Amino acid sequence: MAWRSCCRLGAQLGRSPGRRHAWGLRGIASCIDPAVGLTEEQKEFQKVAFDFAAKEMAPRMAEWDEKEIFPKETLQKAAQLGFGGIYVRPDVGGSGLSRLDTSVIFEALSTGCVSTTAYLSIHNMCAWMIDTFGNQEQRLKFCPSLCSMEKFASYCLTEPGSGSDAASLLTSAKRSGDAYILNGSKVLTVLVSKSPAATFTFSRLSSVAAVTPMCMWSCAEPGGSGPKGISCLVLEKGTPGLSFGKKERKVGWNSQPTRAVIFEDCAVPVANRLGEEGQGFTIAMKGLNGGRINIASCSLGAAHASVLLARDYLCVRKQFGEPLANNQYLQFQLAEMATRLVAARLMVRNAAQALQGEREDAVALCSMAKLFATDECFAICNQALQMHGGYGYLKDYAVQQFVRDIRVHQILEGTNEVMRMIVARSLLQA
Repeated sequence: MAWRSCCRLGAQLGRSPGRRHAWGLRGIASCIDPAVGLTEEQKEFQKVAFDFAAKEMAPRMAEWDEKEIFPKETLQKAAQLGFGGIYVRPDVGGSGLSRLDTSVIFEALSTGCVSTTAYLSIHNMCAWMIDTFGNQEQRLKFCPSLCSMEKFASYCLTEPGSGSDAASLLTSAKRSGDAYILNGSKVLTVLVSKSPAATFTFSRLSSVAAVTPMCMWSCAEPGGSGPKGISCLVLEKGTPGLSFGKKERKVGWNSQPTRAVIFEDCAVPVANRLGEEGQGFTIAMKGLNGGRINIASCSLGAAHASVLLARDYLCVRKQFGEPLANNQYLQFQLAEMATRLVAARLMVRNAAQALQGEREDAVALCSMAKLFATDECFAICNQALQMHGGYGYLKDYAVQQFVRDIRVHQILEGTNEVMRMIVARSLLQA
């Protein structure tokens, strides 16, 4: 069935002791080797991530998609390898790795399942927000259980009437003694269950953000408007007044459930606010800069796997009495796919280093990388499906799932149209 194709992909991506990676066995593959340019340490955790993707994710990817299973146990196994808090500081259970290290890991994991890795990237972003903007008490309370993935995090920013215009939030948070009373709703939020342990939400004090075994929310000062009126709160599972909408039916990303988050006189302790009142929008945007690198990295993994699938299909599929690989047009197409993949990878890794170094051009470079990588990688996966012909449209073949799962990457973490706006603004204000 559909799972057989994914099992074959897992075998291809796997690496056993003393054996070179599958893409190192043929000349065309060496030029897209994602280990090129990495340190020996980075190659080691890249190998761990590829092995985990091949053994724990790729064989189950189609089943998770078809049955819409959230693979809690698999994610907790990933956390045991340090993937639950990759760029969270070690004193609260994180791995303390760099943004470039994180990109390398997410790219490798996505070859096994884009949807599950994308959720993991969101979880990591939420954990980093608490680690970076939370006080010591908040860090010690929330981060260890997030890094171990005993608890799962979600991020709530989008509202029914607020998408790309993230500063126009309507969810309100009004101060009442030692609590904020939240009213409003968030949409398109990844939630592990109807009763998540925590949620990040942005609201306007009235704005909010959400996490699964904890919840992060942003609120604005009473009556505040625009970005300066937004703050960030963490909501914990079981908070009275916190409820969830129906599970949404999606084209892809089916291993992570998506629901609306609803606040009805939801009381959240003031102690759960991250940063100061009015700092929420800044926190959200800083989180999204890294989120753009993360989601671009997930696209790289899908594109890399799709190039391998297309290459192997061309070698075995015969038409007009010879393998498709002998067709020069298809050779050119494959060469262009490989070239776009390597270019996208280099751009993403450059942006990751800029973000790590807190460079002045980091925001623009993250936007460029997200724009370029998600567009190009979707085109690569789509072309790989085309090379499979009608078979590529069957769910027995993994390439169609890569296409479905990464299509949304051009929309979330800021649409690619917004990425163009950010880059243009950077150029015109120079």
